[in-house]
Amino acid sequence: MESLTPWLPILILFVLTTVLAFVVIGLSYLLGPKRGSLRKLMPYESGMNPIGSAMRRMPVRFYLVAMIFILFDIEIIFMLPYALIYRDLAVFGLIEMGIFVIILLAGYFYALKKGAFRWD
Repeated sequence: MESLTPWLPILILFVLTTVLAFVVIGLSYLLGPKRGSLRKLMPYESGMNPIGSAMRRMPVRFYLVAMIFILFDIEIIFMLPYALIYRDLAVFGLIEMGIFVIILLAGYFYALKKGAFRWD
């Protein structure tokens, strides 16, 4: 039992956050507004009346562009640590970052060639 003693604070934190989550959800249900009108329940689209159904299907190209954006965004974030210590890495770091950028550009040109950025 003594080997589990270091885990006791984590267990207490887990129990407290779970109880707090249920308390907050319960209070919002009890204290929240109960009367909904047709106007309040209508979807909000920039102050305009919605056109068509809100449950329409999105084209696959939208998801493809979104995934490519996230992928390239995350790859760009990897350049930040390099920018902070590029002087310490010297020529080796420059070569490694050059390889990284070449791979990044290869992926970009592949997506461009496959037509991932075209909105037909």
